Order: sequence, then C-alpha cells, then structure tokens
Amino acid sequence: MKNFTKAMVGLDLTEMDDILIKKLAIISGILGIEKLYFIHVAKDLSIPEELIKKYPDLMVPTDESIKAEIMGIVDAAEFPENLEMEVIVEEGKPMETVLRWAKIKDVDVLIMGRKEQLEGSGSLAKNMAHRAPCTVLFLPERFNAGLPKKLLVPLDFSDHSVLTLEFAQRLSDEIDAEILGMHVYSVPIGYYKTGKSHEEFAQIMESHARNDFQKFLTKNKIPEFDCLFILREDGNEGQFIIDTAKENGADMILMGSRGRTASAAALLGSFAEKLVNANNQVPMLIFKKKGETMSFLDALLKI
Repeated sequence: MKNFTKAMVGLDLTEMDDILIKKLAIISGILGIEKLYFIHVAKDLSIPEELIKKYPDLMVPTDESIKAEIMGIVDAAEFPENLEMEVIVEEGKPMETVLRWAKIKDVDVLIMGRKEQLEGSGSLAKNMAHRAPCTVLFLPERFNAGLPKKLLVPLDFSDHSVLTLEFAQRLSDEIDAEILGMHVYSVPIGYYKTGKSHEEFAQIMESHARNDFQKFLTKNKIPEFDCLFILREDGNEGQFIIDTAKENGADMILMGSRGRTASAAALLGSFAEKLVNANNQVPMLIFKKKGETMSFLDALLKI
C-alpha cells in the first residue's frame, strides 16, 4: 500500500499493544510504511505528593520510562531494519493530542487496535474515525496478519463512493485483492399503496439498484466488478455489514468519509458510523483524502 509511507499507531499500555505491535511488524512492509510513529497519551503522568512521601521507592512513570517500555516491545517484534521508528509519549487529552501529532508528523494513516475480549471501551478509536485528518486503519484483536484477499466496499453510488472505489482499485492493484461491492436497498414505507406485496416491491427496488449500479459504472468509467444487492433488514446495521463481510469471505472492509468540504469530510455517514461502533472483528479502513479535513481540524484544536 504505497499510499501509507508515514503511519502513526495509537497505544494504551495494555495487552493490545503487544498484539498490535507484533502483527504490525509482519505487515509494515506490506503496507509500504517507511516511517512509523508509536504514540501514547497519558491523562496525567504525575503521582500525588502524599503517595511519594509515603512510598519513597515508588517509581514515577515518566515519559522516558514509558518510551523504554514501548521500545522493548518494538525491539522484540523484529520490524524491518530499514523502517524508521519513533516513540511519542505525551500528557494531555488523548483525542486532541493524537490529532495534533498526526498533523505535526503529516501522517498518511492512523492505525488503531480494536478490542474484542480484552478490557477497554474503544471510545478513542471510534472518535478517531470521525476526526482524523487522514485515513484510519482499524485492526481487531484477533485479525490475521497478512494481505487482505477480498475487500468489501459498501456503496451508495454517490460522488464519495467514486473516491472510495478509486482508492479501492489502486489498493487492489497493489496487493492483488478482489473487490466486492455491497449496496443496501430498502422498501419504501408506503409500498402497500401500490397494490403490490412487500416481496414484489423488494424485487422492483433491487432491479432499480442494479440499474443504478450499471449507470454508476458507465458514468465514472469504472471496470465491472461483483456487487451484492441486499435488502435492508431491521436490526443493527453495523453488525449487518460485519456479518455480510464474514459470510462472503471478505477480510477487510473499506469505507469512505462523506462529503468533499472540510467539515463534511471529517464526519461519517450514519451507516459508516454504526459500523465503526460495532466492528471489532473485521479489519476496516476508513479512507479520507489526506488534508481534506485540515481546516476543520485547525478549528477543532482551538476549541
């Protein structure tokens, strides 16, 4: 993935760090990473003075000791020798600090772990999908390190679908992965007024969706590829996409942020947001055009 020469990895000093670092050592070359930043943000590195007086031998977790701990894990992971690496330890608000450093280092992709069985809310990873100024790659606790063989790309045939699909095609060419589109359609609430059954109108909506897909390909001069057309069902839409990915052998989900303006590009569509909240099982890449959210980020950091 030549798009990702500079990457930043968020660490929280839990067991997830060991998993993430060891698997990144395997795939860093595949991702095309040349410079890798590991960042940990502590809310407070200090220890109350009364505790220090009571326990004078208590070691203060300074930034240098944390850096040494992280580098110990990194050194044991056997990263490629030509890969430049740097550890950043800061005190402050995790979200704002990571965003600030992502901008300072001009990274191409932020890499975040997603916990499935390990403890942790994952709230930072979820919020990062919204506000990051670059692409975000989520790697779940139990992902298999290696090249994805099939990319699931949810599509709504809009302009932002074109950008996402163009990126998916470049990625597919680089790693020789299959692209599988996914379009979710629904039956209008007032379908019964037409005199047709729910099943009959579902067939009509699917036929329209397939026609829209062909028009989308022709208009944007996109080569033909397989696309799933799935009727929207009640329930968790994020889990619905995850289940579809697993049922069809997709080992990465690729979605794009919505909108081309600075503020809109920082936010996800509601469908993508639900997926980010639910997905801790399938590797997922939220594609953003680098720099598109910068002016919004500048405003955010001044709040």
